[in-house]
Amino acid sequence: MAIPISPSRPTPPGIRGWLLAPEPKGTLHASLQQFYQGWLKFREHPLGVVGLVVILILIITAAAAPLLTQYDPIAQNMAIRLSPPSWDHILGTDNFGRDVFARIIYGARTTLDIIILVTIIVAPIGLLIGTCSGYFGGIVDEVLMRITDIFLSFPGLVLALGFAAALGPGITNAIIAISLTAWPPIARLARAETLSLRQMDYIAAVRLQGASSAAVIMRHILPMCVPSVIVRVTLNMAGIILTAAGLGFLGLGAQPPWPEWGAMAATGREFMLDSPWVIAAPGIAIAVVSLAFNLVGDALRDVLDPRGGE
Repeated sequence: MAIPISPSRPTPPGIRGWLLAPEPKGTLHASLQQFYQGWLKFREHPLGVVGLVVILILIITAAAAPLLTQYDPIAQNMAIRLSPPSWDHILGTDNFGRDVFARIIYGARTTLDIIILVTIIVAPIGLLIGTCSGYFGGIVDEVLMRITDIFLSFPGLVLALGFAAALGPGITNAIIAISLTAWPPIARLARAETLSLRQMDYIAAVRLQGASSAAVIMRHILPMCVPSVIVRVTLNMAGIILTAAGLGFLGLGAQPPWPEWGAMAATGREFMLDSPWVIAAPGIAIAVVSLAFNLVGDALRDVLDPRGGE
């Protein structure tokens, strides 16, 4: 008489257990408790909290931009061209008389759009390629990883510049160019996670029960890779911001007169000595937001991926 095999699946720490454990009664309460425990651990990183506050301010600023300024970010007024900071114009005006503060907060919308769209594109692609490569191995692993190595062999900004130049200037093409260069690190990470996971006993038990490869990957391996990928994506956001700013600076991102921090910095470099506020404002915004995402990513590494600190 055949004895059905029941997988013995250890409950991993932190979010891993929440993702994989069977759903008991009161799942919502258990999930909220897990979230609260994660928040308590996140609070142990003061710099991470500071980064989170900056990101929340960025989101609120982007959402409430029309309420925070009375000025149109693209309306020109040459009569007040290159006016220094004042009560009427907190951060001064640029070479076309446009309010720099208004352009900064509307530029936050552009930055968030790029971050969100690139993340939506690269996270699934990197996860799928990495897990399939690590799970199937052999020729599949060789082909996928060699393609990944080709992308990784070039600096991200240089590769993004090449794609953006081929596709043409514009915010949509910039997002595509950044996405084409941002997925390889995620794929590498997902592959490394999958190589260790596929050797676990509960994966072997699931296979013996007749689960297909697609089911094993989607239901058992992908959820285990999610915490590490979340950390990696959060850290990648700083690079996405810098790459987008670099493309905008070189005229391959958002096109004038739409406000975008990199393009604003490119315009301000011509007036760096006489009107430093024109370039200082977008430069500081890029640096602060990039640092905030790095700080949050470092804190999330300890919360979602405890092995990362070992």
